[in-house]
Amino acid sequence: MDITDAPKGRALAQMLESGEIDALFTANVPQIVLDGTAKNIVRLFGDYEAAERDWYRRTGIYPMMHPVVMRKDLIAEHPGLVRAVYDGFLAAKQAAQQRYEHARRLFGATLFLPWAGHLLDRNAELFPEDFWPYGTEANRHTIDTFLRYHYEQRLSDRRLTVEEVLVPELLGT
Repeated sequence: MDITDAPKGRALAQMLESGEIDALFTANVPQIVLDGTAKNIVRLFGDYEAAERDWYRRTGIYPMMHPVVMRKDLIAEHPGLVRAVYDGFLAAKQAAQQRYEHARRLFGATLFLPWAGHLLDRNAELFPEDFWPYGTEANRHTIDTFLRYHYEQRLSDRRLTVEEVLVPELLGT
């Protein structure tokens, strides 16, 4: 596999569209797909929602989004910083969850999307507690599986553990 940076000033979506690259792995739908001008780009999984729901049912894994990283020297200089950042993100997440619950009680009317209430209900059935859990224990299986894949695909020289890749301050979360 040849991995190189995109040329300066070139957009990956246009490179995919022109055939300069074979695939693009991204959480963001390319703009040319959103605006309907892409002619040569398709999703790997046409019914990606069904595929993702099936994957979660079978594995218990819904990929984590946006892990937070910090420099070790910053952590050493500021005791308590790790916990303060974690607690801040947790409070923000809880505020967002409250907005979702409010929207759900109003049948999704605050979201201005048809059938939003039904989608919220379906997600609540699949993820009864928390569809984006924070903390080590809630994510241990997912992180451990990632680390196994990382080793199996020879991206690491040895099988790393959850304890090795997360800060000790958050291991009990």
